[in-house]
Amino acid sequence: MSRTYLITGAASGIGRATADLLRSQGHVGIGADRKDGDIRADLGTAEGRSELVNCARQLCDGRLDAVVACAGVAHADPSTIRVNHFGAVATLEGLRPLLASGTDPRALVIGSIDAVHPADSAIVDAALAGDEEAAVAASRLAVDRGEGHLVYSSSKAAISRWIRRTAVTDDWAGAGIPLNAVGPGVILTPMTRPLLDDPEMRRLVERSVPMPLHGHARPERIAPLIAWLTSPENTHVTGQVVFADGGADAVLRGDRF
Repeated sequence: MSRTYLITGAASGIGRATADLLRSQGHVGIGADRKDGDIRADLGTAEGRSELVNCARQLCDGRLDAVVACAGVAHADPSTIRVNHFGAVATLEGLRPLLASGTDPRALVIGSIDAVHPADSAIVDAALAGDEEAAVAASRLAVDRGEGHLVYSSSKAAISRWIRRTAVTDDWAGAGIPLNAVGPGVILTPMTRPLLDDPEMRRLVERSVPMPLHGHARPERIAPLIAWLTSPENTHVTGQVVFADGGADAVLRGDRF
């Protein structure tokens, strides 16, 4: 049976691969992105988040079967926490009423293996408290200290913890809506290409994210996992960050649960 999906970040990378796969399976895939797609919205802004929800409501006639929040950036500046955490939360919370009207509703956000890397506790705490401006201020302080790289890992740690907290609440589990995250390792996308093309940066990336199983992945290798987690077949997996990282988490954290 055809389902209606909304995918943010659908113009490139994992979002595009996921939208392409779902459409090839006969589903309706509404794509949202900052510059291209059925919906054009900047999820780093309050206006863009409202635009996403309003346009989605019109395009899907008030009901969605699944939401895949793929939109993300990896800048060493506050825009990263705005998009990766607050944009994702606004997407999922804003579209939840449409999911509640759907059939076998499911939701998912793209996390990252970087969630297990060191993070800035001030950024993470502010994000989980829902204080966007405090999280942005903490991100600026990290950049000023020369620790701008912590902004990205903090954004992914925050959204992963938000998923864990939120998935089991009445609004989600209580409403029969599984809510999960997929945590990729290094994915071959336009965002990572400049890093991997530089030999020194490539060595740094491979030390930070060791992937003994098949190495770096193409977006098309992640899309089937997303499709299953957001399908009716997934009845009991919720509140999970499912790493699709070629073994990086097992290398970095060993056998700790």
